[in-house]
Amino acid sequence: MKTVAWVIGLSLAAAAVQTACGATANATVLVLQDGAPLRAAARDSSPQQAQLARGEALEVRGERLDWLQVWDYRRERGGYLRRSQALAVAAEPAALLAQLRLTLPQDGAEGLGVALAAAYIQAATPAQLAEPQGAEVLDALGRLGERIAANNGPKRAALLDVATRYGLRFDSVEQADGGVRLCYDGDAFRRVLSLPAEASAKARAALALTRADCRASTLTTSQRLASDDWRAEVLEHAPLDGLAGYERNRLLLRRATVAASRAFARRDAALAGQALAEFARVQPVELPEDDLPEWNDAAMRVNAMRWLALPAPSERRIGSLTLKLEPGENPGEQCLTLAGTTARKCSLAAVMLASASLNREGTAIALAAQPLDGWRELWVLRRQGGQWQFDVLPPALAAPGLGYVEFAGWINGGLLVASESRAEGRYAPRRFAQLDLATLAPQRQSGEPMALGAFQRWADPAWRGASLALR
Repeated sequence: MKTVAWVIGLSLAAAAVQTACGATANATVLVLQDGAPLRAAARDSSPQQAQLARGEALEVRGERLDWLQVWDYRRERGGYLRRSQALAVAAEPAALLAQLRLTLPQDGAEGLGVALAAAYIQAATPAQLAEPQGAEVLDALGRLGERIAANNGPKRAALLDVATRYGLRFDSVEQADGGVRLCYDGDAFRRVLSLPAEASAKARAALALTRADCRASTLTTSQRLASDDWRAEVLEHAPLDGLAGYERNRLLLRRATVAASRAFARRDAALAGQALAEFARVQPVELPEDDLPEWNDAAMRVNAMRWLALPAPSERRIGSLTLKLEPGENPGEQCLTLAGTTARKCSLAAVMLASASLNREGTAIALAAQPLDGWRELWVLRRQGGQWQFDVLPPALAAPGLGYVEFAGWINGGLLVASESRAEGRYAPRRFAQLDLATLAPQRQSGEPMALGAFQRWADPAWRGASLALR
């Protein structure tokens, strides 16, 4: 016997129960117009019993003139609805699928689309639900759920009410800025991944289920790592073959992002290499304008951890100087020291000795350190007055978000850096700057490296070949 968990709304749920029991259900109609009045009698001048939302299901119990006598199970109230404001629910799955295909692209028809999808699920056999057409309906249901969750207009409450009565569930997810985002729980998308769906439907499902903004910002480190492992597994269920170029790019960007987060959490060189490889497969010419923010975010997260793909020694000699990493006093802490000096800096960050670079005079060292997932700082050791001191350059003067600032080359009396960030809701695009080594203050900067003569002549070749700042 077919479960009715998918169809718990009003008369559709009642019809499902009756069908399961072998009884004959009355005809069911769906409301076609938001705000359609339920009248006490079959005339416009009669009292209004309720205002109905588009997609609500009503049971037909009679007809009078051009009115339908209906029963509203949710309100436990009967009344009359104009025939022109009602859509009869077809008995055949093929007809319901045709109606759903027509409704899906219509903005504002989300409630009606959810009702048609629920009616299809009720009318179809288990075998039909397991076929590509069943996967298409579930894909449509998931997309409608996402659109309802993203709706911030005046009809949002009515849409949520209709959707939840048909079995859709929504979660309120706390964001890093203290706000709350409403997200569809993705149940229909999970089912799509297990069915013979089209490649584009599987890609949509995987992307919807792995959204970072629909994951609570209050997760612990272990919970976040477990979530990322699950996200990686979901993304593997969406094949790249058969996708349009822009869909393929979206999947690759998400894979690169998740692999980068896992690489940082585990300090795993193989995962870091995977993140870099996935990002390298993205074709920028196939990026729609709407996907540029995600492209930039993926680039920042991957670029932040790219040094993790190289061996991670605990000691490195550059020139006549030796850098060492030693365990700190606190769990997970490590301390960077410069042998033969008192310079010492302890941090929970991933300190990447492979990135260390010494200037020609032997008076300064620049190296990368990543304290948080997607956030990489530049540490600069300078010798001043016979003493060595540490300075930390963050990607932005804001609460950490996404971003990097990285060494790009040495010049006489200074160094070249590149930076990019998204912090506190503001995106700071790529900037290339020449810093004074004595003060670390910017002397010249530009959004294009070739606009600065110093970058044309002194940019580090290794940086040119590996940094995603030059994407």
